[in-house]
Amino acid sequence: MSLKEWENDGWLKLYRTSHEEIQNLLKIIERDLKDCRCENLSSDWRFTIAYNAALRCCSTPLYCLGYKINRGQSEHYRVIQSIVLTLGNQYYEVRDYLNVCRAKRNISDYDSAGRISDTEVNELIEAVEELYENIKDWLKQKFPEYC
Repeated sequence: MSLKEWENDGWLKLYRTSHEEIQNLLKIIERDLKDCRCENLSSDWRFTIAYNAALRCCSTPLYCLGYKINRGQSEHYRVIQSIVLTLGNQYYEVRDYLNVCRAKRNISDYDSAGRISDTEVNELIEAVEELYENIKDWLKQKFPEYC
């Protein structure tokens, strides 16, 4: 599938971002990457914060390419799935991993506390840090006007 096909299916809408919005997204990612390291928070909450940073990482290329996920269209799922369409097929593993994290976060937020380990938190933080560096490099190459 392509972003255009997603738009035709009603999963995306056309969207015009700005330098300020992209900079704010990057600041949110940086804040969340800092905050998820706070040892006095529960593992569940640290995981949720790191997961939020991952979502912002996945949203950033979508915005730059002129799209936004429609509300009520399985937003988190679609944002994560979009990473392959925005950044390329080399992100299949990242997409699949973040989708697993999405399911864990849902259980932790809505069904059962204490199911996220420190190891899972640290793995997610590491994955998001790497994704964030890749997003910044992608921005510099494809959309320097947003850097």
